[in-house]
This record gives sequence, C-alpha cells and structure tokens, in this order.
Amino acid sequence: MEIFRRSQQAEGLTREELSAAVEASLQGRDLHKVLILPPDFTRYHSNAGLLTNLYYHFLTDAGVQVDILPALGTHVPVTEEEMDLMFGDIPHDRFLIHHWRTDVVKLGEVPASYLEEVTEGLWHDPIDVEVNRLVMDPTYDLVLSIGQVVPHEVVGMANYSKNIFVGTGGREMINKSHMLSAICGMEKALGVIDSPARKLYDYAQQHFIDGKLPLVYLQTVTTREGEEVQLRGLYIGQSRKPFELAAKLSQELNIVHVERRAKKVVTYLEPSELKTTWVGNKGIYRTRMTVADGGELLILAPGIRAFGENEEMDAMTRKYGYTGTPHILELYRQGAFEGRLMSAAHLIQGSTEGRFTVTYATKPDLMSQEEIESVGYQWADYNEVSKRYDPEKLHDGWNILPDGEEIYYVGTPALGLWKVDE
Repeated sequence: MEIFRRSQQAEGLTREELSAAVEASLQGRDLHKVLILPPDFTRYHSNAGLLTNLYYHFLTDAGVQVDILPALGTHVPVTEEEMDLMFGDIPHDRFLIHHWRTDVVKLGEVPASYLEEVTEGLWHDPIDVEVNRLVMDPTYDLVLSIGQVVPHEVVGMANYSKNIFVGTGGREMINKSHMLSAICGMEKALGVIDSPARKLYDYAQQHFIDGKLPLVYLQTVTTREGEEVQLRGLYIGQSRKPFELAAKLSQELNIVHVERRAKKVVTYLEPSELKTTWVGNKGIYRTRMTVADGGELLILAPGIRAFGENEEMDAMTRKYGYTGTPHILELYRQGAFEGRLMSAAHLIQGSTEGRFTVTYATKPDLMSQEEIESVGYQWADYNEVSKRYDPEKLHDGWNILPDGEEIYYVGTPALGLWKVDE
C-alpha cells in the first residue's frame, strides 16, 4: 500500500492526519517484531521523531516488539537528552547504535562499469554494498525507514536509498559514494533527483533490497514558517514513487530561487543540532550558490566545538584543512586519504576554491580562532558579531542593517537550498 499526504496549507499536516496515515500503513500486516530507522538529531526538523513515536506506540500497544536504529552514518550517536527532545517518551533502551565500522554485512557490489557510465568516466572502481546486519535480520517482519527529503550536497535530494546505504551503511560505501559525488561536482548535484550518487544508491536498492526485505519508506517534506517547522508532505511505500513525489514537492518548497547574488550571506547554525563543521558546513553547501564572487559567507555557529563527528574525521580535517579541490585531489592521488575518502570529499565540499570567503563565528571557549584559521576559514567571535548580526532580529531573505549594509540571511540552512539561477 502506498500512502501520499500533502498539505496545501502552511500549517502542514495535523497529528491526527499523521496518526491516520500510520495506522493505514500497518493495516493487514501480521507483525511481531519491527525495526525503525529514523534519522539522528541533526535531522531534528524532519518530523521523523514524531512519526517514530506514533509508530512505536501503535505497535507496542498491539504487542509488537519495536527496536529503533537511528541512521547515523558516521555521526555521533543520539544522546538520551536528544532522544527525549526528538522522539518523546520512547524508552531509551529501545534505541540501538549503528557502528559503521563493525556492524555491517556485505550484500554485493556496484560494478565499476556502471559507475563509469553514470559519472561520465570520472569514477573507475566498484563499490561494496554494506548495511547494518540488523537491517537484514530475517526475524524482523517489517523495517521502517523514516526520513526527510530535502536538497542535499552528496545525493542531490536526500533520503530513500541513501538512508539505508549511508545512514546504516559501512565504511566503503560511505567513503566512496561521498568521494564519487565530490569528484562529479557538488553544485551540479544539489537539488537534482537523479544525481550520480543517487544512481549508485538506487542500483544497490534495486539489486540487493527490492523483493528481498520487508522495507517500507516514509519520507517527509517540511518547511519553516516563522519559528515553526511544518510537515507539508508524507509519502509512504516500498517503491521509488513515494520518493519521486516527495522530491518534486521538496524542489517546489525547499529550493529558494534568489534573484541575485549577495555580497554578504549570513546563516545560523542551531547549537543543539549542529556542533561540528562536519554537519555545520550545510551552512556552506546550501547557500554557496547565493554568494557573490569575492563575497563573504558569515556562519553564526554558537554550538560548534569540533570539526569531525568522530576522532578520525576530526583529525583529518585538522591535518589537511579546507584547502581547495586541486590540493585535496593531489593528496588523494598520493594516497593521503586511503580508507578515509569521505574526509577528502568533505574537505572538497567545504572549500570555496577562492571564489568567496567563509567566516565561522564561534564561541572562543568552544572553538578558538587558531583552530578555525588553521583549517582555512576566517574567524569571528560569536559573542561580539552576533550583536550586529542578531539571529533573533534578522529575518530570512534580504535585510538592511541600520548602517545601510545589505545582507541575505538564512536561518535554517539544513531545511533547503538557496540559489541564484544562472
């Protein structure tokens, strides 16, 4: 059964509408044990937490065992405080941790010939298809993958098969798929449904998941209306069609077409969600096509305290920095990123190639000027700069400050893509 719900109203779908969709999606199923794969706290605005809570209570009330495996990829595990904020009253012991280095099984590989074709000759190696062993556990009667469709720097439009092969994937798939995307060009992928990385993940879906796993996708599309995030679309089903419909709605609602480039773009990273440049650089990815040549992107980042989501990636960022595609590719060819290609991809995507500057405004006690400047960015003291660029006073879009300075402001970069069409 496929279920499509779209709200034409800015207020979005109601809790009652979501509850009805959840109940309808489970009708006719004889269930004893269910695995839910929601996103982690960096996707707090996805509404996946509420959906997970609704499914948990509906299923457990019917006597079904429910396990929850957040699709972390390489991110930091969800803390108990984050569990409460995002998922509500679900007991903490129902949450499992995805260990991307050790908990995976290999299902097969995507052949080099196919990848050469979809990358137009830019990629030449096969890529192993790995997923968390629990995803393939035959004792689960149903696997629910819950996530948000939104413009994305690696895959073009997030979710669907990416949630499985990256969110619960292993080292090789995560590393190589990110590098493949970076080599093909991030700005060519952003907001595109059938990007090279999407074709990679979908090949794995078609050859190793479809018809072999009781996997149902739930895909959300959200918007921000003032201070509130609203769920505008919910698409449920086993086929690719729900993703395609969700992606089209996200392209309509989540891509902001800005009429001209801005000399200064200012964006804000919510401190409880974005604590590293690894995920905080969404502030760069999602706004870079709005910054003028020679302009500045100012990232207000009061929660940033590290570069990587784990010690390995943090160390790689500190060692090599965001030093531009040519330099990182040369290091890559020299073998500097062996087994850590996602780091090379991240450093490429976080670079501006000298087209504009990036200033990270951090709290000095969490991330120092010396640290920020050591990786190739400019630095500002958040405590000082936020007096001028106050996220409580700025509104999304064009702002004119009291002294006449014009800026373009993006309050929640993770919710969309801002671009000037050229």
